[in-house]
Amino acid sequence: MSLQATLDAFRIRFESGTLPFNATPEIVALQHRATAELAASGLPDCVLKPGDKAPIFTLPSESGAIVRSCALLARGPLVVSFCRGVWCPYCSIDLEALQAVLPEIEAHNATLVAISPQTPANSRKSKRQTGAVFDILCDAHNTVARRFGLVFRLPDHLVQQVYKPLGADLPVINGDDSWELPMPARFVISQNGRVAHAEAHPDYTRRPEPATLLDVLDRLKATAA
Repeated sequence: MSLQATLDAFRIRFESGTLPFNATPEIVALQHRATAELAASGLPDCVLKPGDKAPIFTLPSESGAIVRSCALLARGPLVVSFCRGVWCPYCSIDLEALQAVLPEIEAHNATLVAISPQTPANSRKSKRQTGAVFDILCDAHNTVARRFGLVFRLPDHLVQQVYKPLGADLPVINGDDSWELPMPARFVISQNGRVAHAEAHPDYTRRPEPATLLDVLDRLKATAA
C-alpha cells in the first residue's frame, strides 16, 4: 500500500469518530476549515522552490548531538523532512514510510533527517514509536522551518475546540507557547546547497511518496556523473 493510501485509510477512520479518536463532526469540520484557510493564506507560495539556496542550519538531534547541514552536505545530498510532532498520527505514519526507504536513500550517499519543533524528549518518543533510526532534529521555535517558508500559527478556534480537547498541548510538547507549526514538507538539497526538490502541502493528511526522493537522488547522481 502506498503512503498516501495508508494516510487516507487512517483519515477515514479518524473522521468517522472511531475509538480512540472520538472525532465529532464538529471537530472534523473545524479541521477542514483550518486547512482551507491555510491553503488560501498564500503561505504555500512562500515555500522554498527548486533552485533556491537552502538555509544553512545547526540543530540538536533528539540525543543532544549537534548536527550541521554543511557537514552532512559534504558527504552527499541531504533529504530534509519537516514533521509536526509525536502527537500527530499522520507524521508517525510518514516517519515509518521514510524509515522503510532509508537504506535506499543511504545507498545514494545521501543523508535523511527529520525536523520537528517538539522537544528532544518527544523526538526520542517519536523514534521509539515509529522505529526510525535517522535523526529527528529539534527546531525550537520553528527557527529553521521559518527560513524554509513553512511556519504558520494555528487559528484560535482550532486550538480551543480541537487541539486542546484532543490533548495536543503544543506548549508542553514543543516547549513553546506560540501555537506555531510547520507545514509538513520534504526537500532534497544538492551538494551545491541548492534545493533540488521541494514538496509541501497545507493539508497535513497529504504527504509525498518516499519513492519520489529516490527518483530525485537518481537524477542528482546522473548529473554529477
